[in-house]
Amino acid sequence: MDIALLIFIATALTFDFLNGFHDSANVVATVIASRAMPPRVALAMTALTNLIGPFLFGVAVATTIGSEVISEEALTIPVAMAALFSAIIWNLLTWFFGIPSSSSHALIGGFVGAAVTGYGLSVIIPEGLIKVLIALFLSPILGLLFGWLVMSLVLTIGQYSTPKVNQIFLKGQWVTSATLGLSHGTNDAQKTMGIMAMGLVAFEVIPYFYVPTWVIFASAAAIALGTALGGWRLIKTMGAGFYKVRPSHAFSSQIASTIVILGAALLGGPVSTTQVISSSIVGAGAAERANKVRWTLAGQIGVAWLITIPVTAALGGLGYLILRNFV
Repeated sequence: MDIALLIFIATALTFDFLNGFHDSANVVATVIASRAMPPRVALAMTALTNLIGPFLFGVAVATTIGSEVISEEALTIPVAMAALFSAIIWNLLTWFFGIPSSSSHALIGGFVGAAVTGYGLSVIIPEGLIKVLIALFLSPILGLLFGWLVMSLVLTIGQYSTPKVNQIFLKGQWVTSATLGLSHGTNDAQKTMGIMAMGLVAFEVIPYFYVPTWVIFASAAAIALGTALGGWRLIKTMGAGFYKVRPSHAFSSQIASTIVILGAALLGGPVSTTQVISSSIVGAGAAERANKVRWTLAGQIGVAWLITIPVTAALGGLGYLILRNFV
């Protein structure tokens, strides 16, 4: 049992590390593309803020993931392990092909697929699943909207400013990218915390669901380490794939993304930082000129957004059928 527990914790932290590695593109792509910071400095600052975020803004998302989606009878080690493995496989595949996809969608899909395969549809808690799905699917739309609104405001202000205003947008990104890093760590690291706490209950390490301090630290550290190493394939896609990102676009999209991601985290809604940030970048570009955006790439990301949950649900179900014989 001790070995199984260690394997479970290691798997959860591996997913968390890959989440940071995969999603580092989200947080630093625009600040690098606009040349507000050198790449390594941007990644280091984002890693630090990812580590700090969960300690500042609580663990509401972890509670949602770990106790409000699946009923207690299905909170078992095979379900948790299958969910983690399906999300890890999906993250590696999408990273290899340079497709910005959602680690959040992947984890939720694997979690639900494994639980339903093992215990049937009755284990789904409708209110919790609806809360998660609303957060996941509404947040990119809000990212697009806020990206458009903030950039429109920036363009309006820019009409009455000199070209020196670009220096404000460059220097301002030291603040906006830091707050975006805090929000990313707050939302994304908590998904691993929720799964780990759920597993600790199943292993009877803790008597009821809560998130121990060491779980918060370990999860925050793993996602910070992944972020520090950076997913360069995805950084290229996010930073230059949609259009040529200028300081005003980067500044606007970072503000918009922070509003949506941090707001959702405080409400306990797990969102996809990948989808929110990419949609806010698109919104910022469209506010300046709609044909500026490479809509084909946006469409490819949209397809990934739609298929991630079904694919990882299938992987999670398959993983459960295999793992139930071993753990």
